[in-house]
Amino acid sequence: MNIRRLISLAAAGICLGIGAPASAQVVESVGSRALGMGGAFVAVASDSSGVWWNPAGLAAGPFFDMALTHGQVEAAETLPAWRQGFSGFSAAAPPLGLSYYRFRITDIQPFDTTTEEAPGSREDRRTGVPVRSLAASQLGVTVVQTLLPGVHAGATLKYVRGAVHVAREDSLEAPGVLLDRGEELDTGVRSSDFGIDLGVLAVAGVVRIGARMGNVREAEVGGIRMQRQTRVGIAIDPEPVTDLPLTVAFDADVTEYDSVTGARRMLALGAEQWLFAKRLGVRGGGRVNSTGAKERVGTAGASVALRPGMFVDAHVSRGSAHETGWSITARVSF
Repeated sequence: MNIRRLISLAAAGICLGIGAPASAQVVESVGSRALGMGGAFVAVASDSSGVWWNPAGLAAGPFFDMALTHGQVEAAETLPAWRQGFSGFSAAAPPLGLSYYRFRITDIQPFDTTTEEAPGSREDRRTGVPVRSLAASQLGVTVVQTLLPGVHAGATLKYVRGAVHVAREDSLEAPGVLLDRGEELDTGVRSSDFGIDLGVLAVAGVVRIGARMGNVREAEVGGIRMQRQTRVGIAIDPEPVTDLPLTVAFDADVTEYDSVTGARRMLALGAEQWLFAKRLGVRGGGRVNSTGAKERVGTAGASVALRPGMFVDAHVSRGSAHETGWSITARVSF
């Protein structure tokens, strides 16, 4: 099968996803611009983080974009608690993209208590806090193809390698302390697998419509399957018509998927405004989980042009259940 035919199947593939259990990865994992807009980025995806957010977006982005990124999001004040750290590299020069990301996702659950005395007794036995951590790396190659004027499709072929580490903790230390003790977890067996993400993007005037299906082929590492995720988005970008550098975007998950926080189906809304001849960009947004845990997150971000084509992007987030997050990205784009 040639590349053109493979990518042309992306549009049809977006509609075929059926969820499977045991995902440990969420869509909102990388990209300071995307995270600053609350995760409403599938129809925007105009920098090299499009290799993750929507491979088709590279066709409507700059001639070249390269980024180094690092960040973390956590909810560590109470049990259950979790933390996701990420770092990586991405580069795009359509019709190709290259990316490498590293993730560490750790979650700890409350003490199990089993009452062994008669009903009403205050004696109970703590059986320990289960701690699990997934350490994974992902190498991706992205190809993109223009199908029709303004209609693009793309695919990211990825090699994923990782291991799950597990332990039980019987102390009463704070959740944040337990999350910092990942090096004491039992070493799991490393494994590797291949996966694929697909994306489509249609641009007509000021309107951009995109769709992303992550993990079309569900890679499995350490016994954890990276569950299929389907998201659609729409963005209003008047700059090509009016020279107004303002983008407003909305994303919605089509299918429900599992994560360390439980079932997720997210709705996200975000905006980005560039000022002072694109020397400063400001953005904000938010997202809410429409199923499972009532997850609500607000985000803000900014970009500063150190010189033409050289940017520093950053974002911060705050959400329910004491969730906090941040990221910083150094990016070259022209």
